Amino acid sequence: MSFNPALELQKIMNLSPFDGVNPVISDSATFVFSKSDVMTDTFEGKTEGCFLYSRHWNPTNMLLANALAAMEGAESGWVTGSGMSAITSTILQICNTGDHIISANTTYGGTYAFFSNYLPAKFNIEVSFVNITDLEAVKKEIRPNTKIIFTESMTNPLLQISDLPSLSEIAKKNNLKLVVDNTFTPMMVSPLKLGADVVVYSLTKYINGKNDCVAGAICGSEEFVNSLIDVNNGTAMLLGPVLDPPRAASILKNLHTLHIRMQKHSFNAAFIAQKFKDSGININYPGLQDHPGHKLLGEIMNPDYGFGGMIAIDLETTDKASDLMTCMQEKGVGYLAVSLGYFKTLFSNSGTSTSSEVPIEEQKKMGLSEGLVRFSVGLDMDIELTWKNIEACLKKLKMI
Repeated sequence: MSFNPALELQKIMNLSPFDGVNPVISDSATFVFSKSDVMTDTFEGKTEGCFLYSRHWNPTNMLLANALAAMEGAESGWVTGSGMSAITSTILQICNTGDHIISANTTYGGTYAFFSNYLPAKFNIEVSFVNITDLEAVKKEIRPNTKIIFTESMTNPLLQISDLPSLSEIAKKNNLKLVVDNTFTPMMVSPLKLGADVVVYSLTKYINGKNDCVAGAICGSEEFVNSLIDVNNGTAMLLGPVLDPPRAASILKNLHTLHIRMQKHSFNAAFIAQKFKDSGININYPGLQDHPGHKLLGEIMNPDYGFGGMIAIDLETTDKASDLMTCMQEKGVGYLAVSLGYFKTLFSNSGTSTSSEVPIEEQKKMGLSEGLVRFSVGLDMDIELTWKNIEACLKKLKMI
């Protein structure tokens, strides 16, 4: 692909309207209007460049939203207080009572719970969960009331690769919206350039990179973003999942290094994945040639960012997973913790943590082993030393 997210981001950074090298933080909740009719016109959506209230727009939040939109190749963007609020606002803006959604069955546990429990009970919105790599299965689930195909570019935690161009073709043929969570693969994959209608993020993860805040983002067409923040009917405006401007400024600064961090995360993950494979451990990493989605990801990804920092190993039982994670933490490999995209390696047993909202029988059906350990590989300078510490644990526990 000719699109380069880092270069697009660089262009927008050079267009900052402020003199400082870092974004000015606007901590105002409300804003002054020069005339009363300008205030009236703003509430009616007739003005541009005017700020009325920070739940709607704030100058600092707009800078971050504009930067993210540029990175995604989107017309517009909007930032939220969490990744889940980005997902829920998007879904509720598109769907109404009685509608239907098709979703990947392997997806973040919070998303799964929202789809499986909350939407049917509160809004009578049904969700069909499918193996998103089975395009025929996706087609078979389409109904007259289907409104959305939802997936993750790289699914959580099984690391399946979604065929976004083909899913986009299916969506457009049936007048559906393709909504893609790109949290695992920022810069690596550009869903909107591959035919998605809306891309959502948990900015908490790779984009911010420090695990010191919770935030989300929505990128798409200007029409869709304007509908989200419409003062009368906008889901994001009326439910109010606003991001705090000081956090927006912090994330915007961290965005400058995302391209470098993604390259290092990918390099380290590829090294560790190969070592696991050479040791006979059941390893899942899209960067390995025997991964089912390796060829597809190679075709749809942007060059120069690698195959990502997420890997998973299958130790078959929860006890084995627990023993290894405890040992790795004691050895200084990283932290036994949820989340991802941090500069230190994080690992967790997905079935009992980030995917615990998925019923056990569904976990088994989708192929989620009780012994699966998901790694978010960090930015370690000496990745060989990291492997030696992992290897020492594997030997101590007689796993190799």
